[in-house]
Amino acid sequence: MHDIRVHSRHTPRAKLEKKYPGFEIIDVTSRADDPWVKFSPFYPHGGIPVPTWEGLTSESVEGLWQGLKVFEKEGIDLGRMEITSMKGLKRTVRKYGDVLGHLTGGEDGELLSYLDARFEIYLPAYAWALEHGCGEELEALRVLAAEKPVLLLDYETNGDVFELAKPLSHAWLIAHYLQDNWPER
Repeated sequence: MHDIRVHSRHTPRAKLEKKYPGFEIIDVTSRADDPWVKFSPFYPHGGIPVPTWEGLTSESVEGLWQGLKVFEKEGIDLGRMEITSMKGLKRTVRKYGDVLGHLTGGEDGELLSYLDARFEIYLPAYAWALEHGCGEELEALRVLAAEKPVLLLDYETNGDVFELAKPLSHAWLIAHYLQDNWPER
C-alpha cells in the first residue's frame, strides 16, 4: 500500500496538485461526491448501534456524537440520531454553554470525559460505519492506494486521538483503518 495522507479541504485544488504530484486526491467530507461522501460522519448509513446504549441506533455517527453531548445549559438530544439530511446535527458551546461530557450507558448513565468518549463512543461508532456502510468504498481506496499515493481531504486534520484541543479527523481514521493501525489506548 502506498502513502495515505490527509490535508485540509480548504486548500485550493491547484495548490494540492502542486504540493502532492501523483497523488489521487479524494474529498471525504459531507460535501464530497458519491461514493466518497459515505465516509463522512454526517452520512446517514442508518442502524448504527450507539455504543454503551442498549438497543439504541443512530442514522449517522455525527448524530449520535452530538446527541450524547451534555452541555451546561442542555442535556442529551436523542433526536439528533434521527436526522438523515446531513444538516442540523451540530450542537455548539455558543448556544448551550460548555460541554460537560458525553452520556454513556443510557439516560441514567454517567458522563464520559472527551477522551473517554472518543474511545468508548466515537471510535466504535465510526468503525461500525466503515465496516457496515463503506465496504465498497474501502475496497476502492485499497485498490487506489496500491496503485499510487492517496490524499484524503477533510475539514479537520488532527489524526491524534489524544490531542483534545482539536477535533479528530475522520480522514485520518480512514487512513488508520486501511493501514491496520486503528487507534488504541
